[in-house]
Amino acid sequence: MAKANWKQFPHADKAYVYAGAALKKNWERLHRGDREPFPEDEQVQEAWRLYHQGDFQQACELGLSLGMPGYAVANKAATIYATYLEDNEKRKLALFEEAAARGEVQMAKMPKYPNAFYFHALALGRYSQGISVAKALAQGLGTRVRDALTAALKLNPDHADAHIALGAFHAEVINKVGAMVGGLTYGAKKEAAVEHYEKALKLNPDSAIARIEYANGLVMLFGEAKMKQAEKLYHEAAACKPADAMERLDVELAKSELEE
Repeated sequence: MAKANWKQFPHADKAYVYAGAALKKNWERLHRGDREPFPEDEQVQEAWRLYHQGDFQQACELGLSLGMPGYAVANKAATIYATYLEDNEKRKLALFEEAAARGEVQMAKMPKYPNAFYFHALALGRYSQGISVAKALAQGLGTRVRDALTAALKLNPDHADAHIALGAFHAEVINKVGAMVGGLTYGAKKEAAVEHYEKALKLNPDSAIARIEYANGLVMLFGEAKMKQAEKLYHEAAACKPADAMERLDVELAKSELEE
């Protein structure tokens, strides 16, 4: 794992601390996006507690120490931390790469587990954005992201976060290579992007990130024509009530975008 101390989560709040039975009680709400099943192992539960309260480094380290049962929390913690809080570009890409590699191992060992595919795709997708979408497509990473997300949705059609990510895949590909090449080479379609975003919002109506990604996708696909709808989605995202550290980072992102 990319060494060095990770930055602190800047919005610590006791509302994100799910001690004891509170974790299980709030699990459905906390995992409505990624559909992660509640873990029986108490140490895995503890890693998720650390994750939800924003102790991303401890969550990742504890998850990794538990082997494959802890990969999901380790990969999500590393990817969310790198996306929002890591400033060093090299370290950020290293965290994405490591999470994607662990996801690949898990996909091979646990082919019926949707989040092996989803967290792999999430990390690889963020890595692709980090090196530039055009470069990532040239390296064949786009196809790998698409295939992993498709596999996750085949295993769980109600995986809201996988729908968001697949919507973003369609939008980013079309934005970079155009609708014709995007459609012929990668199967990317505008209508498919919108369908995935809409489905994600239906499955997880409290999600700020679903609205942020949908807004970004609309601007990429339709430009000025959808600017009003995109702004509305950003305002809705900024007004969402976060249930944990990740959701708080999503809401803060929406607020900062609106201030610009």
